Amino acid sequence: MLNASFERVRTFSRETFASLYVRNYRLYYLGQIISTSGTFMQTVAQAWLVLQLTHSGTALGLATALQYLPILLLGPYGGLVTDRVSKRRILFWTQSISGFLALALGALVVTGLVRLWMVYTLAAALGFTNTFDNPTRQTFHMELVGPDKVRNAVTLYSILVNLARIVGPALAGALIASVGLAPCFFINGLSFGAVVLMLAMMNPAELQRRPPVPPRKGQIREGFRYVRGTPVLASGLLMMAIVGTLTFEFQVSLPLLAHFTFKGGAGSYAFLTSAQGLGAAFGGLFIAGRKGSTPRKLVGAAGLFGLAVLAASAMPSLALAGLAMVAVGVGSINFSSIGNSALQLASSEAMRGRVMSLWSVAFLGSTAIGGPIVGWFAEVAGARWGLALGGLAALAAAGIGAATLGKGSGSAGLAAKRP
Repeated sequence: MLNASFERVRTFSRETFASLYVRNYRLYYLGQIISTSGTFMQTVAQAWLVLQLTHSGTALGLATALQYLPILLLGPYGGLVTDRVSKRRILFWTQSISGFLALALGALVVTGLVRLWMVYTLAAALGFTNTFDNPTRQTFHMELVGPDKVRNAVTLYSILVNLARIVGPALAGALIASVGLAPCFFINGLSFGAVVLMLAMMNPAELQRRPPVPPRKGQIREGFRYVRGTPVLASGLLMMAIVGTLTFEFQVSLPLLAHFTFKGGAGSYAFLTSAQGLGAAFGGLFIAGRKGSTPRKLVGAAGLFGLAVLAASAMPSLALAGLAMVAVGVGSINFSSIGNSALQLASSEAMRGRVMSLWSVAFLGSTAIGGPIVGWFAEVAGARWGLALGGLAALAAAGIGAATLGKGSGSAGLAAKRP
């Protein structure tokens, strides 16, 4: 009996944490644990900095939009560079530049020289860096662990991100209340050094790299034609774009909900963000051991995600809103991990960087459009409706997915539909 129980625990551990048995992935994961917590500290601090300077939801949405506008405009080019150049080399540069930008913002805040246009400029510079960083990080998972473990790697990374969503905002809230905004930016800037160190410690021979795509004319157009001619990719990216534009605008909707609806401060915003991260972390532990990324699962994940967001928007108190945000966290990691791994598995190796750059455009770059919309809508209709708009958008995406991806989605996974 004891041996059987031990064997079940060992099997669960091997299935749930399969990617962590790969040394290079462990190093990458350790660096990201440190860096991602710093990133969420800066997210909270930057949102509160903009609100202190302007007291405007529209200004907050614009700051968020500028951070993602370069991804929207230049995302396909970033994916092409990812297909052509060593991913490890790209990450050395992008992570170093991101650290420098965070340190620069911290210096402006601590000296009292910061102005709104400076925040906007640094946000846009970070967005330009992420144009190359995001598709590289997404496809680097495949090099680290291979196709058999890629969904597990993506999900474990999502768990990490959402644990950081708990730790980072909590630390930020404590620091902002005690010593001010500047330390959040300085800590984030220094945390990128951990990623650079872990990249240097990796064994390049153990990476499952493929030959880079030789440069030639028309490769970006080729990527668009490839997606347009692959229904699974086209429909999946459309769902991602809808959800990315209006639902994943939590860095706009949650500060407004905390500030205007519940009359709270940075701590209230950190509480809502941490609750979402807690739900995503526990949900991810369950999802990590599951296999298969079928169209039906993606549609169902979008629908459940939308219902959870709508429930959070209707809660009468901060405590109940936090409880609902736990369910939002579960829904968010389920939707994003299925969508991310599905697109990678459905893409050919030569096109994967360009496909995932379009994922970045749909999922992240769309924030440049959605951030001001959600900020303006919350300002006009109320902060609750700013969040509810995202829930309705996710339900709409599920409906579109059911009408397109649903055809032939029974037991066949997205990988089976790879051209």
